[in-house]
Amino acid sequence: MASIKGLLPSETKYDGSALRIAIVHARWNREVIDALVAGALQKLKEAGVKESNIVVQSVPGSFELPLACSRMIAGSHIQLASNDTDLLGGLNFGTYPKVPSRTGTPAPVAAVTMPNEPFDAVIAIGVLIKGSTMHFEYICDSVSHALMKIQVDTGVPVIFGVLTALTDGQALDRAGLGRGENKGHNHGEDWGLAAVEMGSHCRRWGQGKFA
Repeated sequence: MASIKGLLPSETKYDGSALRIAIVHARWNREVIDALVAGALQKLKEAGVKESNIVVQSVPGSFELPLACSRMIAGSHIQLASNDTDLLGGLNFGTYPKVPSRTGTPAPVAAVTMPNEPFDAVIAIGVLIKGSTMHFEYICDSVSHALMKIQVDTGVPVIFGVLTALTDGQALDRAGLGRGENKGHNHGEDWGLAAVEMGSHCRRWGQGKFA
């Protein structure tokens, strides 16, 4: 019997060429994490997201993901403000030693190499596998609620890429690394596609467009 589970592919083909996406991943259960990150990256690039517009950062564990997502979203806005200042011509405000001002000689746009757009979406990737204590339940609950709050508060989609598996085998299956005849499906691919879709939606919605 065919499974009814899984993400139904969108009827719309989304173009990610204008999007900037962040991936933040934990390092616990690294074998599974690496496969999930690779799956997400593959789908981001297939959807047209430029490699220069993909930022990947790591944190120790899943509990650290919410803070990392929050600070990266805020940091991307700081980058935007910084690049706007660069485009004013590289003026120096109180720097020492003093160097001649370049007023009237705007820096060419080509000189600004840092991406200057805030993140359109962030993918938070972690792997939690139940052990013999309540640690698993506390972390799952805390991380889930915190990631949801971040996307609601910031308006930036945070894709929930945290596996909450009861066994090692469940985690491996969901990273496409199953040990049996059926290797399973790499959910990182779904998260990459979801980031492009939600990033595209939010750009459009932010412009008051709903069609």
